[in-house]
Amino acid sequence: MENIFKSSLVILVLILSGCASSTDNYSDPNDPFESLNRATYSFNKAIDSAVLKPVAKGYDTVAPEPFKVGVSNFFSNLGELPTIINGLLQGKFNNAFSDTARFVINSTLGIAGLIDVATDLGLDEHDEDFGQTLGAWGFDSGSYLMLPFLGPTTVRDIFGVPIDGYLSFSRQVDHVPTKNTLYLFRLVDLRYRLLAIDGQLDDALDEYSFVKDAFLMRREYQVYDGNPPEEDDFYDDDCEYDEDCYDEIID
Repeated sequence: MENIFKSSLVILVLILSGCASSTDNYSDPNDPFESLNRATYSFNKAIDSAVLKPVAKGYDTVAPEPFKVGVSNFFSNLGELPTIINGLLQGKFNNAFSDTARFVINSTLGIAGLIDVATDLGLDEHDEDFGQTLGAWGFDSGSYLMLPFLGPTTVRDIFGVPIDGYLSFSRQVDHVPTKNTLYLFRLVDLRYRLLAIDGQLDDALDEYSFVKDAFLMRREYQVYDGNPPEEDDFYDDDCEYDEDCYDEIID
């Protein structure tokens, strides 16, 4: 269940500990709205510091580990639904079949997804969204954007948000208090899982640039399923992704 989140942490740690050591200022063609994006990032950072981070820390302190794992598994299982559809749209039929089996097994034997039984049975977790689907169809990511409350994205990924939202399980819940509770717990769970990289961000010389580079690298990694074209200059030579090496950082 943690493979996808682990790979995200690997890439973020890679950026923060390797590529992000330079303080040189330059004009990034991927970020034409940098001034506005930086202001929005500062706003989001203030909200996070005042509300989200303290709540996530409190949750981490108070909630027992089995409960936190169960909540993460539950939302990961719900995420299988858009992953299945986007896998089919990308022609990844074997993955879509495997993800369907994961969803059925974890929703039943795993008690509504609280227990990740499927991984123990050898069914690997995948992560697909409509932004990745557009990327697989050949659409360029477009400009980098920092949105209020929602965080980093790109022009391409914005078009995927309503599609994935429509495919999400929470949209099918009509009971408003239940739907709001799901949104709240999902937000707290996400922020709790990101506590692991807070120390790296605090040590960053230019936190905004680090977050941007990490996000863009992660999205490139996801679109190409970890195998971006060799001719792509997105990766710095000193920042080559080595899964075996950086797995040690997370482990």
